[in-house]
Amino acid sequence: MAAPELLSDEGYRADGRRPAELRKVRARMGVFAQADGSAYIEQGNTKALAVVYGPHEMRGSRSKALPDRALVNCQYSMATFSTGERRRRPHGDRQAGELALHLKQTFEAAILTGLYPRSQIDIYVQILQADGGNYCACVNAATLAVMDAGIPMRDYVCASSAGLAEDTPLADLSSPEEAAGGPRLVLALLPASGQIALLQLSARLHQERLEAALEAAGQACRALHAVLDRVVRERLREVTALLGD
Repeated sequence: MAAPELLSDEGYRADGRRPAELRKVRARMGVFAQADGSAYIEQGNTKALAVVYGPHEMRGSRSKALPDRALVNCQYSMATFSTGERRRRPHGDRQAGELALHLKQTFEAAILTGLYPRSQIDIYVQILQADGGNYCACVNAATLAVMDAGIPMRDYVCASSAGLAEDTPLADLSSPEEAAGGPRLVLALLPASGQIALLQLSARLHQERLEAALEAAGQACRALHAVLDRVVRERLREVTALLGD
């Protein structure tokens, strides 16, 4: 895809952002009183909801219990009204299964599962409106929900995507930018340590171009970390004030 279709001559993207600029982020924690932890996030027009239950005793077959750590169970779904397509989205479709597995791998790297042997932690995420970066929004919402549940983590997990307009890296891709068909990178990062929880690439890239895209995604993750940290601190002040009353 030619670069002018993604980036104007003045260096602006179709939605008016600069190449490294994130979409506007809004987030709230504690949106469901019935769950152990919950969070809602908007990244641009992409909206995601995450709910966490646990740690609790294993449900179903106890043979699945892990003797040295908690089992992390993740489920991903998209609301039928989340896109313009009105096709049926069964819970067991392949893409949902892949994204649930990616979420599981991401949070197994971040949650201190060794503190809860023979138990289970359930993370449910749903995309309410899809406009690019679905997996990333789910990771960021789930991070807030896990923290809202009081489950210890090594660090925040922040996720962002990046692409390329010829040689110019673009951070936090929108749906039209993803649909343009260029190479796309998805990064889930633990910002304090720099540990990568998940890295996915949609096409082959020369090393120099890969490094540029990875750096753009990494900077976006660190910017998201600052936003999520503010949300957590605000939630902590709310809870402290309620306890004080």
